[in-house]
Amino acid sequence: MQLPQAPDNVSVDDFFRIDIRVGTVIRAEGFPEAKKPAYKLWIDFGELGVRQSSAQITELYQPEELVGRQVVAVVNFPPRKVAGFRSEVLVLGAATQNGSITLLAPDAYAPDGERIH
Repeated sequence: MQLPQAPDNVSVDDFFRIDIRVGTVIRAEGFPEAKKPAYKLWIDFGELGVRQSSAQITELYQPEELVGRQVVAVVNFPPRKVAGFRSEVLVLGAATQNGSITLLAPDAYAPDGERIH
């Protein structure tokens, strides 16, 4: 039996070009204009400032419980327009068995803007 393989190999240099940082959600609200259920998030990345994101995490989270929560996000992808909203960072998560997205976050506090190594 052959083990599944990753679809494409990337170099370590490719990986380190992706800037992944820790930030704290400072504002979260519903996003009824989005095609798929999502929230609008405003995330504080310390010296990088506050960045916006559209996140499809509505099955496991309510907006009020996201405020103050640390998340992990890619901060150097180009911004995207989602239903007229400028999404500037990609918040990272993993799919559960039923397909809901659970957020990736540090187990202990890390300063906002701290880079993931």
